[in-house]
Amino acid sequence: MSRLIRWYDYITFNVYFFGLTTLSQTMGLLTPLLVQQFVGVSYQGTYYGNFRLFTLMVALLAQSLMGLLSDRSTITWGRRRPFILVGTVITAVLTILIGFTAGMEGMQGFWILLAIGLLQSVAANTGQAAEQGIIPDLVPDEKRGRFSGVKALLEIPLPMIVVALLIAKQISKGNMWVGLLVAIGVLVFTMLLTMLVPEKQLNETPPPNNWGPFLRLFAMTGVFTLIIWGSGKLVVLVSGLLKDVTSSTTIFIFMGLLGLIGMLVAVALGVWLSVRISIGNKAKENPSFTWWVINRLAFLVGAVNLSTFAVYFFQARLGYEKEEAAAPASLLLLLVGAFIIISSVPAGWLTDRFGEKRIVAIAGLVAVAGTIIALSIPSLPVIYVGGCIIGISAGLFYTANWALGTLLVPKEEAGRYLGISNLAGAGAGAVGAYIGGPIADFVTAKVPQVAGFGYVLIFTIYGLLFLFSVIALTQVKETRYSSS
Repeated sequence: MSRLIRWYDYITFNVYFFGLTTLSQTMGLLTPLLVQQFVGVSYQGTYYGNFRLFTLMVALLAQSLMGLLSDRSTITWGRRRPFILVGTVITAVLTILIGFTAGMEGMQGFWILLAIGLLQSVAANTGQAAEQGIIPDLVPDEKRGRFSGVKALLEIPLPMIVVALLIAKQISKGNMWVGLLVAIGVLVFTMLLTMLVPEKQLNETPPPNNWGPFLRLFAMTGVFTLIIWGSGKLVVLVSGLLKDVTSSTTIFIFMGLLGLIGMLVAVALGVWLSVRISIGNKAKENPSFTWWVINRLAFLVGAVNLSTFAVYFFQARLGYEKEEAAAPASLLLLLVGAFIIISSVPAGWLTDRFGEKRIVAIAGLVAVAGTIIALSIPSLPVIYVGGCIIGISAGLFYTANWALGTLLVPKEEAGRYLGISNLAGAGAGAVGAYIGGPIADFVTAKVPQVAGFGYVLIFTIYGLLFLFSVIALTQVKETRYSSS
């Protein structure tokens, strides 16, 4: 007989997500500043894009592999806790090492930061992959909704509040180590609470290794990475044609179209090949699924990367100096997260009332409006208003888009199909940062007389990707997929 659920289980089963997000948000403020220190303002977008591409792809593979290994673990004190403990300890050590890179200079500092960042991605996702198995392992079906609700609270708004009010303030004052140690302390403390989870040793003999799903993901990730890399290199190559152009309008239009085409190729071709690698010829029988993933990835490229370059945007657009930009950037992310939560509450009812496709389309159009407002004038309150509107759209999108996806996959293979959406999540950050970063650097250098011109351009491209997500949605047929 399984143990009865206790009130504190809602905390101990989920609190590690709080630690992971706190660290992730902290690194999202620190890493751009370190990259800027190593490579300079002129190349910060390019090298930060490289950092994002490779750390995100490694994180995706690490999470899949460690989830597979923890599923089969027969360690005496549980399947998940050993992975969480080891992953946390290694992550904490690597995060401290990242702090020490702040004393370095030049490209040596960047390459060391990237190497440690790759290892940190593996370590952090070792813990996260195991943590994600706790609710399915130990919580009965009828209570998983409530546990997931607590998870959402601990994973999104609460750590954003901590980072905005405590950690970002320290970083913006130049107290990097204080912010970094607070984030590490939160991660370690939440790990210790997670050790109270009443796991037991897996007594049954695990089934034979099934490496098929991981190998497919490995192939998908490799192909997707090559497509993003190729698109980014092509954008840089073609941009060389503008080296002698001085018209800011010509540069804005040409580089905008080039960046948009590069991202659209990465999104569409990347998804098309990934789906075919994963499900083969079945993709031809269910084209709506492919278009759903394209819709999801296009929207997320916009949503994710508006926050990725927030620090650089505030520096260039509003004149904040170096680490000073961490405070307004963190507050922007806090507001976006808060409005995601607020709009998520009615999103389920609206989806049931008006249909999945309609709400997903509205979310895309609302995101376009929010982007326009945020870019309209260089004013902090206006940027915050635009960010809040984008947060509303994201809350609607996350709910309605996922509900739409569940209609498009065969029930007996739902996990396999919906797992591809993880590639969309990680790929969003990689596409927007790797292709967008060099564009921001190039345009900023060519048009220095307009504050933040390069970041205004790539944010405009992200807004157009919101619009493209609505266009892709028109190819989705809102009917339950039948595998017969």
